[in-house]
Amino acid sequence: MEREKLVEEVAKIVGKGNVLSSETDLLLYGYDASLFKGRPDCIVLPGSTEEVSKVVKFAHKEGIPVIARGSGTNLSGGTVPTRGGIVLHFSRMNRILEIDIENQRAVVEPGVFTLILKNQLARYGYVYQPDPASEKVSTFGGNFGENSGGPHCLKYGVTTNHILGGEVVLYDGKVIQVGGKALDNPGYDLTGVLVGSEGTLGIATKLVLRIMPKPEAVKTMLAIYNSLEDAGRTVSAIIADGIIPATLEMLDKLTIKAVEESIHAGFPLDAEAVLLIELDGLKDGMERLAERIMEICKKNNAREVKAAKTEAERTQLWAGRKGAFGAIARLRPNYLVCDGTVPRTKLPEVLTKVMEVGKKYNLVIANVFHAGDGNLHPLILFDERNEEELKKVHQAGSEILKICVDAGGTISGEHGIGTEKMKEMFFVFTPKDIAAMKKVKKAFDPDDVYNPGKVLPKA
Repeated sequence: MEREKLVEEVAKIVGKGNVLSSETDLLLYGYDASLFKGRPDCIVLPGSTEEVSKVVKFAHKEGIPVIARGSGTNLSGGTVPTRGGIVLHFSRMNRILEIDIENQRAVVEPGVFTLILKNQLARYGYVYQPDPASEKVSTFGGNFGENSGGPHCLKYGVTTNHILGGEVVLYDGKVIQVGGKALDNPGYDLTGVLVGSEGTLGIATKLVLRIMPKPEAVKTMLAIYNSLEDAGRTVSAIIADGIIPATLEMLDKLTIKAVEESIHAGFPLDAEAVLLIELDGLKDGMERLAERIMEICKKNNAREVKAAKTEAERTQLWAGRKGAFGAIARLRPNYLVCDGTVPRTKLPEVLTKVMEVGKKYNLVIANVFHAGDGNLHPLILFDERNEEELKKVHQAGSEILKICVDAGGTISGEHGIGTEKMKEMFFVFTPKDIAAMKKVKKAFDPDDVYNPGKVLPKA
């Protein structure tokens, strides 16, 4: 179908003012936070489940791809339109539909920003635990699609542990309900299949979330190291001691430098690494746990461990961690974020090998990651105008993921596969494994309408 005709038809469903098709719009919605670019045919801003259903039904009839999109903060090319088509952008579907304190549930539309809900819940003394670093702008639809994590995933789990159900539009426009407010719904766990499917199986238009009371007490500490390996060993030692902090985050020297120039979080510029450690829970016993953690840190050669004395100090430390990805942009024009996960005990060994990859390709690599659950985020710095350097970046990124797999880990902790890591799926899965996943895709989307060319490799 010609683009002019396509725009005319979808405008009949959502209104002319809710269809974007200028050259600038097509450029802006053709990329996300990855290194990949594409070009949609138009962008549609639906205002209701009914409008989503009608647009999808029309697209299915005409064989037009549909890509669901939130803020585009995803890091693996998951919302890049590889075959043109319609980008469904959910900025208009941004309502918090219900906050049910008695049953510890919330119901939201996919365009709600993560932090908006958290701010609303704070009035009731409640919290939604998953906290992606991009929570100021990341949407729940995107969190649903990517199974997003964040610092608190060590103790509380990732998005799939906090989405209990929702309303989903299938490939042909039919609307179904999966899961719900109650726990342990009978039948197949379709919610579990859909969370993390990166928009390839269904599009969520409402989500039922688990919410929790805010912890009685929180204690945040900063451990400072002269060695990246010592910081890595500390992580394993804390968990091995039977302590599960709310968060265990690590930043290396290069990241510290960028953060301090940008945010002034109070990280020491001469340190090789810092660990940001946070405890939450009951006030009774917290000081004892904090003292034990400090002992473990010092036993593993921490040169200093200090605790945030005020809420302002804690907020500033977290501003440094959550602003790290943005701060890194000060160092080079571009970076590739690797997202591999390894067993905690392998962290020191894998970090050493990651830096060796940097030396091999003459590339600078900064490290900031969820150390507590072994989720690495090496940031490979480069300039995309240098084609030879860009080629080396992709090679280095693939090698780092292979190192993670060889250490007993996997190729993604929270950023998904998208277009970036499809060939690396074979590092983890056999052709038979992939074939089984393709059967699931075929069952949900037999005509390959939803986000085609993502997640599953062709051969």
